[in-house]
Amino acid sequence: MLAGVLLAVTFGLTAQAQTASKKNTDAGAATAASGSSASFTLSSPDIANDQKIAEAHVYNSFGCHGQNSSPALSWRNAPAGTRSFALMVHDPDAPTGSGWWHWVVYDIPANVTSLAAGAGDPKKHLLPAGVVQGRTDFGTPGYGGPCPPPGKPHHYYFRLYALKVPKLEVPADAMPALIAFNVHANSLGEAQIMSLYGR
Repeated sequence: MLAGVLLAVTFGLTAQAQTASKKNTDAGAATAASGSSASFTLSSPDIANDQKIAEAHVYNSFGCHGQNSSPALSWRNAPAGTRSFALMVHDPDAPTGSGWWHWVVYDIPANVTSLAAGAGDPKKHLLPAGVVQGRTDFGTPGYGGPCPPPGKPHHYYFRLYALKVPKLEVPADAMPALIAFNVHANSLGEAQIMSLYGR
């Protein structure tokens, strides 16, 4: 009889310990999951939100006299399932009816977390292998800096998209709008910096 009581007590304590252990494990998993949901962010030592873009990154034509060098960019906390990235730089204030595409970069591998300053110059070969620079509204691939008409400052959106596909299936000479369509269709999330420039 005593042996039976002891066995029942022991079994009950063991079951309680297993339940507590499972609760602790579940809590740990929840903590890990919440910790992995940190915000997808884009940052730069060269440009900042709501700040004027320096002349180093401004176009060098059409009355502008910048150095036309693309800013350094880095990012972190990409969404789960990211297989590549795309960067789109757009000025919605350009007097064209559809804005102006200044830089289009895609097929950035999922393990890449930054682009070096000046990487937008195709002649410098600073982009990681396999990365593609699409045509901009300047008519050629590569970075083209701000150069708005005189007047109010324009807004320049540097948007980095995390994509669910390793490559975009677009023609080599695709227009920026077509690339943007495919980017949005495959996006898992985006991070951005919005900077200003006027003259």
